[in-house]
Amino acid sequence: MGTPDFAAVVLERLFKGGYNIPLVVSQMDKPRGRGNLMSPSPVKAVAESLGIPVITPASVKGEEALEALKEINPDLIVVAAYGQILPESILKLPKYGCINVHASLLPKYRGAAPINRAIMDGEKEGGVTIMYMEKGLDTGDMLHVERMEIPDDMDAGEYHDALAELGSKALLAFLDDFENGNAYSKKQNDEEATYASKILKDELLIDFSLPALKVRNFIRGTAPFPGSYFMLDGKRIKAMKAEIGNASGEVGKVLKNEKGIEIICGGGSVIITSLKPEGKRVMTGAEYLVGHKI
Repeated sequence: MGTPDFAAVVLERLFKGGYNIPLVVSQMDKPRGRGNLMSPSPVKAVAESLGIPVITPASVKGEEALEALKEINPDLIVVAAYGQILPESILKLPKYGCINVHASLLPKYRGAAPINRAIMDGEKEGGVTIMYMEKGLDTGDMLHVERMEIPDDMDAGEYHDALAELGSKALLAFLDDFENGNAYSKKQNDEEATYASKILKDELLIDFSLPALKVRNFIRGTAPFPGSYFMLDGKRIKAMKAEIGNASGEVGKVLKNEKGIEIICGGGSVIITSLKPEGKRVMTGAEYLVGHKI
C-alpha cells in the first residue's frame, strides 16, 4: 500500500526481490503535471507496468479495500507513504500484521513530513525505520533501522531519493531476517518522540529574521517541493538552493552577490544561488541578476 515516488521505489525493489505481491492499493488518480491531466499515482503506474493488480479506493475505510484484501488473505501488508490512516479492520487482517516503511529514525519525526522536517531542523543523521503498525501515529514497535549521514548541502528532494533506496534495503533486510527467524522488535521510547507535521502553504514564506543557518536549512528542507519563497519587487520567487553569506545589516535587505541574491538575516546572511521566479524556469541566482537590478 503506497502512493508517491518514495513508495514506488519500494514496490519495484520488493518485486525484484522475488516476493509475491498479489495486490497493490494506492490513492485515486488525480490531476498532475503542467497540463493538470488526470494521472495515476507513481505506485499505480509501477504496479501496472509490473502486471500487479491494483485498486484505488476513495477511502481505505470503505468496503472496497477491505473486501479486496480479504479476498487475497495476505500474510503481511507492507505500507509506504500511503496517505491514509488504516482502520483497525485492515490492521488486524494479515496473519503477521501490517508493517510500515517510515522515513525517519523513530521515535523522532513521527508523522506526515519526516523528510522535510529533518532537513529543516539541520539534522546530521537520518534514516529509515521498519515498524509494526497500530492505531497510534507511527507508535508501533521498531523492526529494523537503517541510518545515513545527511550532508550539509543535501536538500529534501535528494534526501527523499536516498531514503527511498535505503527504505527498500531496510525492508528487504527485515523480510530476510523474518523468513530466517532472526527478526526482532523493539518498543519506541515515547518520551523521545518528536512530530513532523504536514507542511502548510502559509508557512512557506521565508522568515529572514531567523539566523542565516536556520533560513538556509528551511530552504533545503522545502526544496524542491513544496518550495519556500520570498517576495522581491512584488513578485514571488521560490528559493531552490542557498549558501551562508558574510554580509550584515538590516534584516531583509537585498544585496547583489556574484553567486546570486544575498539577503540579510537575523544573524548573518544567505545567498540564494538557485531560484525559480513565478511562471519561469529554475535558474541560478547569477542568471537572475543579469536581467534584474538589485
